[in-house]
Amino acid sequence: MKTLVVVPTYNERDDAPRMVAALHALRLDADILFIDDASPDGTGAILEGLRARHPRLHVMHRSGKLGIGSAHLDGIAWAYAHDYQRLVTLDGDFSHGPEDIPKFLIAAETADVVVGSRWMATDSLPGWSLFRQFMTGAGHVLTRRVLGLPYDATGAFRVYRLDRIPQALFGLVRSRSYAFFFESLFILYQNACRVAEVPIVLPARTYGHSKMTTSAALQSVRILLGIASEYRLAAARFHLPAPPVEIDRRLVDPQQWDSYWREAQTLPNRVYAVVASTYRKAFIKPRLHHLLHRAFPPAARLLHAGCGGGQVDQGLHARMRITAVDISPEALALYQRHNPAAALIRHGDILALPFPDSSFDGYYSLGVVEHFTDDQLERLLGEAWRVLRPNGKAVLFWPRAKATSVMVLGLVHRLLNRGGGSTRLHPPEVSLLTSRSMAERCLARSRFKIVSYDFGARDLWIQAAIVAQKTD
Repeated sequence: MKTLVVVPTYNERDDAPRMVAALHALRLDADILFIDDASPDGTGAILEGLRARHPRLHVMHRSGKLGIGSAHLDGIAWAYAHDYQRLVTLDGDFSHGPEDIPKFLIAAETADVVVGSRWMATDSLPGWSLFRQFMTGAGHVLTRRVLGLPYDATGAFRVYRLDRIPQALFGLVRSRSYAFFFESLFILYQNACRVAEVPIVLPARTYGHSKMTTSAALQSVRILLGIASEYRLAAARFHLPAPPVEIDRRLVDPQQWDSYWREAQTLPNRVYAVVASTYRKAFIKPRLHHLLHRAFPPAARLLHAGCGGGQVDQGLHARMRITAVDISPEALALYQRHNPAAALIRHGDILALPFPDSSFDGYYSLGVVEHFTDDQLERLLGEAWRVLRPNGKAVLFWPRAKATSVMVLGLVHRLLNRGGGSTRLHPPEVSLLTSRSMAERCLARSRFKIVSYDFGARDLWIQAAIVAQKTD
């Protein structure tokens, strides 16, 4: 795999030759790019002199001290332009130990971004002054609490899997200073990139001449608060535009879900749409988020089968890599409007999913399974089993036959059709759940075992929330 190590420098004439030697001693199959900001101490000239002995060493000379964030962005752009698949970034003053790079590369096998963490191991900041510990800890608390980043977001020691990260994501980063580190990670995280951490130790001696000034720290705080405010007002700025949904005209929808998701024309349908939307947001959404966060780790790859309009998925894309699929183009248009950060939206049949085997860590479906016959339900669950990885989990919200909503809607349908009409507010529910044992039998046929089952007041006694695990 083509790999590049990027090291920004400014006045590193003593450390730069040692860093070159340390990186070559690792015997990595990697090229090295130093980015020097016209160091007054002659670091750039020293690096040029080393190129004769190290053919895989490159040097980028910039016109002046343009900012650490801009140096990283230039290094990232250079890596994309030269078709590198992995990019390692670290400081040139040995605050980051080059010997840790192999651990980062191993973690990058299953992650899109790997960051060095100063908070995973004890005594990771040996010899640091109380003031320096306080400043670093405060930065960590702010990025965690204000931006919701559960990682060490302010460090430069990272690996990026450029073969998995669209270059356009880095184009969304505005900061050219130290704030680049948390802003870039925030954008990658919001766009469902998988993030992993590797514990690192930072010796105090490297901070005797710290380049982080008080004014730079205050500027970073202002940028952080600005990002948080802007995200609350216009989250779309931090996401790539969702690609257009390709509609497969060969698909046939016998249940006519397009008419359900199309804007309601009659008064009963409009009233039902408002009530259903309110229920989804007030009850289904918080319950779903709780179950998914409990069942899956951050950045898990999930499939929302029969995604509908996607109101319940709002906010999930910041934590999970969600692929949404539905047979209704009307539903997919709504989903895209509600979830501009969706990683992938597909037009497809959940009875014949358009994905390879073992594609997802998890599968979930809400208020869908009750619309299928027993034979169709076995096919649906069989497809869920096929696309899940070993030990993957499926989360199903399955309405009960004696649910409050079923009784109320049954009465409403009888009133609407007293004169022989055929008004229906939703497609027929032909396999409502009668008991836990019914769910166990259906899931067992498709090689799932129930991990948890809950039916009660949290959603007004309407749906059983089931978590089932794939078995061999």
